[in-house]
Amino acid sequence: MQFFDTHAHIGLIYDDPIEQLRVIQQAKVAGVARIVSINNSLHDFEKVYPNLKSISGIYHAVGVAPAEVVNPGKDWIRTIEESVKLPNVVAIGETGLDYFKQFGDKRSQIEMFITQLELAQKHNLPVVIHNRDAGKDIFDILSQRIPDSGAILHCYSEDAEYAKKCLDANLNVYFSFAGNLTYRNARNLHETVLNVPVERILIETESPFMIPAEFREKKRTMPKYLPSTAKFLAEMLEMDLEELSVQLWKNSCKIFKLPE
Repeated sequence: MQFFDTHAHIGLIYDDPIEQLRVIQQAKVAGVARIVSINNSLHDFEKVYPNLKSISGIYHAVGVAPAEVVNPGKDWIRTIEESVKLPNVVAIGETGLDYFKQFGDKRSQIEMFITQLELAQKHNLPVVIHNRDAGKDIFDILSQRIPDSGAILHCYSEDAEYAKKCLDANLNVYFSFAGNLTYRNARNLHETVLNVPVERILIETESPFMIPAEFREKKRTMPKYLPSTAKFLAEMLEMDLEELSVQLWKNSCKIFKLPE
């Protein structure tokens, strides 16, 4: 049985390159064979990518998160375009909108988000989307500009009705669930997983955040904890865990255009 962590901030778990490699090794022992390394900024990508670029099973997304809208970096568009040509870069992101902390202004966030959607379309890559209190704008923008390669609504936080709206609009989106799926009070997430096709579901750790309930005493999430979320999901869907792991693996490989 093998699992695919579609979203882990390895550089936020540890700064130290040796510790990062240890995190990956521990994940592989736990059955997490593939991980997509996510960075919020291009500066972080340029720090983490060289350390992980040759590690088997590690893939990368490159982009600018809404938190970085005030200072995305000099020539950030060109930097993304150069970075997507690097080995094992499989997505643009994370990008998106965050109205909770009001980074910069809405117009600037939207412009940066749209630019990255256009880059994803240009380079035939899926896009990894961060959404916090911005569901309506994200839906409206994706309805017009979703790249042909699709989008991942990472650490899904909306409800089942929102997911249905995306599916009814024929948006090529995947719904990715993190450790908070395992919380008893996450009723919106529980209802969602029961009402979307299993072929559109992904799982992630969102390391070092969103610790699964089983490990709530820990300080940070690790990719090695991903099977805990998968087990919870299997119980919710009344599926055999091994059967579900095969389906989740197929889904992950499909959106990232990787061989199974």
